Amino acid sequence: MCRHLGYLGDSRTLHELLFAPEYGLLTQAYAPRMNRSNILNADGFGAGWYDAARDAPVRYRRAQPMWTDLSFADVADVVRTRCAVAAVRSATVGFPVDESCAQPFTDGQRLFSHNGAVEGFAGVEAKLRELAGDLSPVPDARAPIDSALLFAMAAAAWRTGASLGEGLAHVVRSVTPLTGGRFNLLATDGTRLAATTWGDTLFVRSGPGVVIASEPYDDEPGWEEVPDRSLVTAGPGGVGISPI
Repeated sequence: MCRHLGYLGDSRTLHELLFAPEYGLLTQAYAPRMNRSNILNADGFGAGWYDAARDAPVRYRRAQPMWTDLSFADVADVVRTRCAVAAVRSATVGFPVDESCAQPFTDGQRLFSHNGAVEGFAGVEAKLRELAGDLSPVPDARAPIDSALLFAMAAAAWRTGASLGEGLAHVVRSVTPLTGGRFNLLATDGTRLAATTWGDTLFVRSGPGVVIASEPYDDEPGWEEVPDRSLVTAGPGGVGISPI
């Protein structure tokens, strides 16, 4: 199981989002408060963000524990962004601890993260590949991990015109009739956030900006727990929560 976070709002440094909070993603890598099936998220981490100088999002990913990368801590102190997605990873048994598996994934426009696992992946992998279709447009979809095929399915839906949230909901609705698992998905296109909760915790906090996170990164008021099996969307129109 993993922990992830999405932010949309006024410009903030990655340090403010990931390192400074008492229970931020750095702390969640070694002492998460709400993980249900593991005690560490030490099998890699990643952050993706948007910069006005680039059309595509920027990413930084590693296969090592977040707390061991002092260079990223330095970089995070000066990188400012209005939108970011970051994650720390606890690798599911059978999948490698490799940088290609660290999230967020990207299709060149959007960032995507999966907190969870596909149960009995070997038994449904062929069907998921069929549902994902052509993987060539998104190299990250070929990563050796179950999350990559979920990402491929979302990316395919987005290419055919689905909104950010519709793409994530499509994945959950397509996969859950086939097998069990935890399907907390998170994505952004730089101007909106969307997330699903299916089998794991998810919280949202608004003002200033919007944070969607696996668990609160502090004990300040304003965090709202998202009901299981819900879709969360956030953008210029505010925050919306609806059943999947």
